[in-house]
Amino acid sequence: MDQAIVINSGATKWDIRHKVWDYIEANNLADFPRPVHHRIPNFKAAVLACNRLSVLQEFKSSRVVKVNPDKPQEQARFHTLSARKTLLVPTPRLRAGLFNKIVPPQNANKEDLRVCSTSQGVKDFSVPIGLEAKVQVDLVVVGSVAVSEKGYRIGKGEGYADMEYAMMASMGAVNESTVVVTIVHDCQVVDIPEGLTESHDLTVDYILTPTRIIKTECQRPKPEGIIWSKLDVEMLEKIPILKKLRSLEQKAGKDVTLKVSTAKNEKPNAKPTLDSKLNPKHTAKSRPRCEPKEEPNHQHIGDGAVVHKHPQGCTSTLYLGGIPDGLRVSELKSVLRERNVVPIRLTWQGAQHRAFLEYSDGPAAEHALTALQDLSIKGHTLKTERAKSQRGSRRPNQTLPRTRNKETKEAAHTPTTTATTVSLTVSGKQGS
Repeated sequence: MDQAIVINSGATKWDIRHKVWDYIEANNLADFPRPVHHRIPNFKAAVLACNRLSVLQEFKSSRVVKVNPDKPQEQARFHTLSARKTLLVPTPRLRAGLFNKIVPPQNANKEDLRVCSTSQGVKDFSVPIGLEAKVQVDLVVVGSVAVSEKGYRIGKGEGYADMEYAMMASMGAVNESTVVVTIVHDCQVVDIPEGLTESHDLTVDYILTPTRIIKTECQRPKPEGIIWSKLDVEMLEKIPILKKLRSLEQKAGKDVTLKVSTAKNEKPNAKPTLDSKLNPKHTAKSRPRCEPKEEPNHQHIGDGAVVHKHPQGCTSTLYLGGIPDGLRVSELKSVLRERNVVPIRLTWQGAQHRAFLEYSDGPAAEHALTALQDLSIKGHTLKTERAKSQRGSRRPNQTLPRTRNKETKEAAHTPTTTATTVSLTVSGKQGS
């Protein structure tokens, strides 16, 4: 069957996601909620695709089925409850635990089960399942943005499906015999380059579409547990259940070493020191006269962006220009993760079509500079180069004189005072 969406060689996961999202919207294949961008797309005829689940022998013989909570898989949840199987649904963003068991009211009829299958029903008719529960999941249903006939899968970019499976593997709820099914529109079946699939990425055994059932025969092994070295402390703060799971695995003697932070062991949310609050110029003046004056190791370049200077005159901050309209900071972060060049801080100025990437030292910035050359997102080639500090001694909030030449203004890498800047630490995340 010819594929509706052609994936170019060298495409990133985000290139593929946007191609699929754009195609579904442009061809009016989407159903509520819209737009489908940054979602597991709810497509027209999703019910037909879900209905194919009930004919799979693996579904018929299953007793416990885990289904994602997204709208296009609502009918799959209904079929699971109708077949009197145990239905498990992940908690939103894993904030309150791993998953919930859906418990319909006593003597529930078909309409009751339909209500239980909705997102609101999942909230109203569920009980939490703890990590200590002895659960054996026979079949897993996940949503996808794109999937290949080889079984490679791309989600919406937040990594929760991969994380959920890895956590289930860690608690013994899934194993090599557990079948993974994804339910998508036919147009979402595309060629995904094999190199994009990493060790923590979940692959699928069956693809259900409105017109066909595809058995992938995927030989790539599924995650066997959490890869702790890909996670950091910030991720554990966002997903508290990870802390508990890590503690359990640590007691069991497993290696639970987290990814080493590139922030030079800075404590999260540490209060800035007095020196860091002072203007670098004033700090230099306040030193005793007998102490040789040193140049500050950083310089403000406007509205929250800071260029860090290092020996040999190299800077640890990169300038990223040409950011396309509509790009989200989360998308940029995912691209940086894919290329293994996650900065310790990202200053986002999307309205000005640019961002500043701060790295721990000059060599790290040089590595990132090389990795980000010819970076293309949503069909736009971005400009990556070392950030240039501003000329003169302008204070961060001082208004710059208007520059007539736009290219000269862009080359200066100096944010305007009207820029909306959000500074944040970019965390590593397992999966996409």
